[in-house]
Amino acid sequence: MPDFHSGTSDSAQKPRWFSSILGSARRISTMIGGHQETQKSEEEMRATSTLRAAQKVLRLDTISADMVKVEYAVRGEIAIRAEELRKQLTTQPGSLPFKQITNCNIGNPQQLQQKPITFFRQVASLVDYPDLLQEDKLPITKQLFATDAVERAKTYLGAIGSAGAYSHSQGIPAVRKEVAAFIEARDGYPADPENIFLTAGASPAVQLVLNALISHSKVGIMIPIPQYPLYTASIASSTELTEELGRSLKKARAEGTEVRALCLINPGNPTGQCLSWDNMKEIVAFCKKERLVLLADEVYQTNIYKPEELPFHSFKKVVKSMGPEYNDFELISFHSVSKGMIGECGRRGGYFECTNIDSKVMAEFYKICSISLCPPVQGQLMVGLMTNPPKEGDVSYPVYRKEMDDIYVSLKRRAESLAQASTNSKESLVMLLRVPSGAVAAAKKLGKQPDELYCLELLNETGVCVVPGSGFLQKEGTWHFRSTFLAPEAQMGEFAQSLARFHAKFMDKYRV
Repeated sequence: MPDFHSGTSDSAQKPRWFSSILGSARRISTMIGGHQETQKSEEEMRATSTLRAAQKVLRLDTISADMVKVEYAVRGEIAIRAEELRKQLTTQPGSLPFKQITNCNIGNPQQLQQKPITFFRQVASLVDYPDLLQEDKLPITKQLFATDAVERAKTYLGAIGSAGAYSHSQGIPAVRKEVAAFIEARDGYPADPENIFLTAGASPAVQLVLNALISHSKVGIMIPIPQYPLYTASIASSTELTEELGRSLKKARAEGTEVRALCLINPGNPTGQCLSWDNMKEIVAFCKKERLVLLADEVYQTNIYKPEELPFHSFKKVVKSMGPEYNDFELISFHSVSKGMIGECGRRGGYFECTNIDSKVMAEFYKICSISLCPPVQGQLMVGLMTNPPKEGDVSYPVYRKEMDDIYVSLKRRAESLAQASTNSKESLVMLLRVPSGAVAAAKKLGKQPDELYCLELLNETGVCVVPGSGFLQKEGTWHFRSTFLAPEAQMGEFAQSLARFHAKFMDKYRV
């Protein structure tokens, strides 16, 4: 074994690669020290730069082809253009026909001025700065913070020690117990904290499960695709729903695809539709018959604006209600702190619950989670606060209830305002576009879909950023765009009017 720490200069005692590097370093040093460098021409410098670029290890042709193929419409070309225009507004005020960019392309509530929930932020602040809980500071702290927020922060600190420390890789046990209690109260059926994994939002949870399911290139996952009429709105009965699922499954299997799971987003994204109890039972029965794992993305469960007509039901509640023959039904459910009235996207908190998943598979989930050590601790605590908020009788309950109700009512009004500018009901986020043939031809020349052209021109003329429906694999021959309704309520009237004015102008421009 060579001694790399000895002071000898005898290259015979060094490996060849070491001697080569050492020799190169000496030659470079000699050239610089002796001023032997020569002035290179611009052509030589450009050629050298091109050669160096060609010699890079990480290039578009050497990185994963799967990475290059990924497209994410929500943050794609139009979102990038929105950021360019935002910078232009900053550096060249008044240079555009609008004063600001309105991001309706992504659910990022607090970026759009949604107020954080006071109790949640008080607890988070105290956990982050525990000195405020020292006995000598408590009298002042209790003048600024609600007493139940102080007690909750103490409880969490007792469980984790510090917000800056790693937690259990599956998630803080005390928070997983809070999640289990929340699920039990919501559904009326037991939940085991050991079946719950806390994650950095729902997205990595979904990725983890999909990576486990897709073990080779022939594995398929059934996902809902928006179409006109919108997927759930177009299906008049449960029978039609299962017939549509059956046709899709039969086609995939005929093409050699091993279909392993069905993924459903309820309430839907991008459509916003909510499945009925009967729809859900039919879906569960279909999955059992076809031996499919059901993946239930339920992050929008509080975004229900017609609860008297279509209330939210979890798939776990539906499965448990269907009797003993479904005791082995495989279900994985997802939830997040990013949506609804909480909107704490940047905290990165979420969870998934495994129902009747093989214990050995769950051990593999844990192994993969442990590679990343743990989810963000403050995100985990926000999950605890979401699932265990102030209760009636608690000091913070009146403020908590008012804040939640105010946000909910405001969101509902904004949804109604946006719906007036569209053809859809207020639980829908997707708007149908009937574009003239001139727009179809113009888009084709640019190598774009008609709804992409529409959304780009909408952004360039109004500053409103939405997502083209083509990013959601819509039904061929139909075009839509998806818009959130999170912009401040004071701006929604102008937003709807701008949309109507632009639409009329666009139709006139491309009418043949």
